[in-house]
Amino acid sequence: MPSLFSLFLVRDVTLRNRIVMPPMATYVAGEDGRATDWHLVHYGARAIGGVGLIIVEATAVHPDARIAQGCLGLWEDGQVEPLARVVRFCQAQGAAIGIQLVHAGRKAWSPERGVGPGEVVGPSAIPYDEGWVRPRALEADEIPGIVAAFAEAAARARAAGFDVLELHAAHGYLLHQFLSPLANRREDGYGGSLRNRSRLLLEVTRAVRQEWPADRPLFVRVSATDWHEDGLTVDDLVQVTRWLTEEGVDVIDCSSGGIGPWAPEQVGPGYQVPFATRIREEAGVPTVAVGLITTPELADEIVRNGRADLVALGRELLRHPQWPLMAARDLGQAIAWPKPYERAKRG
Repeated sequence: MPSLFSLFLVRDVTLRNRIVMPPMATYVAGEDGRATDWHLVHYGARAIGGVGLIIVEATAVHPDARIAQGCLGLWEDGQVEPLARVVRFCQAQGAAIGIQLVHAGRKAWSPERGVGPGEVVGPSAIPYDEGWVRPRALEADEIPGIVAAFAEAAARARAAGFDVLELHAAHGYLLHQFLSPLANRREDGYGGSLRNRSRLLLEVTRAVRQEWPADRPLFVRVSATDWHEDGLTVDDLVQVTRWLTEEGVDVIDCSSGGIGPWAPEQVGPGYQVPFATRIREEAGVPTVAVGLITTPELADEIVRNGRADLVALGRELLRHPQWPLMAARDLGQAIAWPKPYERAKRG
């Protein structure tokens, strides 16, 4: 029976445990979208602290695709080496490291409610919420350029040496916008049925998989529900996942919400885990569970009972970079500590 500290193999990448640091925007990149010393220390500390897989924050595939000023980018070759420096250090500490690619669409530069240096676009001319900029609906002949931007960014991620690539199709960003009927009212081949609304995500996945090495895994982060009666449901995402696996996706990272201001009425520890479980069981694909998971006991139970294959801790890893080391001690698991920290292993 697997445990939180058992190995996890996906394609040719082996994770030393099931603990994932999920992508969390920090907004401290340079104006050129390049990683800084801050990123090296931030991600490096979690690698030293024992995380199995670190996924670097949402990284834009185009300058106008950034979620906000200060976001990382992979739209030009000069952005590769600053990230490669982070990759090399984290891998040297025993962690696997991935990166999440994003196009923010109508939520670009969201701290200013969609106001940024470029034109805000989306599947349809529907703003995220009251007071937000109304996006321009993308023309069909513009969509191949977006697909190409993701593929080119994937090639740069490969050059930087990342172990894992994740596509951001959640939290109300462009790929999610096309998926959700709340944001997509198109009448062409990218709108209407669930299959049509999935078309952009599937085209991006196919193009990225061609650039991403066959021995390295591809993740997709999804919002398993829009928390709205007219939005996406977990049933929809089970079907979308089946299509994604046909295109070479290996793991589904299960979150929720973000397409609009709607939220669940109640949240609590592990409240999103059932999404990961259903997608895992019904689509037959490994999943990542996330959502107010803070204790070693809950994280271990999720893995032991097959509710998800990997467990992501966001805020808890911001609070405690060495959480995996402490969790192993609490669970009675013997794991290696970094040599400079071994004097603190007992007591």
